[in-house]
Amino acid sequence: MQEVTRVAVVIPAYKVKRHVLQVIAGIGPEVRSIYVVDDCCPEGSGEVVQSQCRDPRVRVLFHGENRGVGGATLTGYRQAVSDGAEIIVKLDGDGQMDPALIPLFVRPIAQGEADYTKGNRFYSIEDLQQMPLPRIFGNSMLSFMAKFSTGYWNLFDPTNGYTAIHGAVAAKLPFAKIENRYFFESDLLFRLNTLRAAVLDIPMSARYADETSNLRILAVIPEFFKKHLVNSCKRIFYNYYLRDFSVASIEIALGPCSLLFGVVFGASMWRQSVASGVTASSGTVMLAALPTLIGIQLILAFLSYDIGNTPRHPISRRL
Repeated sequence: MQEVTRVAVVIPAYKVKRHVLQVIAGIGPEVRSIYVVDDCCPEGSGEVVQSQCRDPRVRVLFHGENRGVGGATLTGYRQAVSDGAEIIVKLDGDGQMDPALIPLFVRPIAQGEADYTKGNRFYSIEDLQQMPLPRIFGNSMLSFMAKFSTGYWNLFDPTNGYTAIHGAVAAKLPFAKIENRYFFESDLLFRLNTLRAAVLDIPMSARYADETSNLRILAVIPEFFKKHLVNSCKRIFYNYYLRDFSVASIEIALGPCSLLFGVVFGASMWRQSVASGVTASSGTVMLAALPTLIGIQLILAFLSYDIGNTPRHPISRRL
């Protein structure tokens, strides 16, 4: 594959005044353009970069109102795509992400192995020792929810914001529909699945110092659960009914219905048996157990099919 030379970095800037200049200084020569997006930062992070940074690659973009990390990233994506970037790396400005890792995120895309790469802080057991326990638990919960809603069963750590995307794939994203705030990374994965883009995890270590995170993992789990549920329903409809129809379409339609009938009927008969003191007949037990078992088997069969249906072939070659 032809060597990719036009690499851009997007840095959302919100309350990162103390770290953003150091982050920019650590970005190597493999990057051609750097877009710092001041998301209506109360600290004036964008003004600090404009006045103190002498790197000719840097361009500061300003938001008149706060749009969240997703909104800032998408602003950078739009500008990078417009300027002809072939690969766009998203890097936080709080110092938690090592700019020296940028080549690791770029290389699989440049070599045609993936359309999108993202960091995974859970790959190394030793690195996990540096992560606070509540964050480990919260990220694990969010990761399992994201696997089903995005269809990328091979990925973990969905809230990791260290990412890279092929410019041609970024240009195909429905920018107006993507979540702008903390659900951005997970929602972007869902949108990438609708494009059938290939996504790859990149093992990395997180750096925790004196930076302040605005995301409280445990607090957002209920909100994220609702959004993951909505995206799960959309993905199943898009992939198994709108675009295609297969045996998995039947399994996911009949499985939950059969399971629900078996559980509700069984619970009703059990309560009636307890109230009357009369033991339920074997036929009644089978009428509750059989749909329950069939429902579980159908759901497991669908999950097996869905895991095997994870996108693995990059679409950037065709685009």
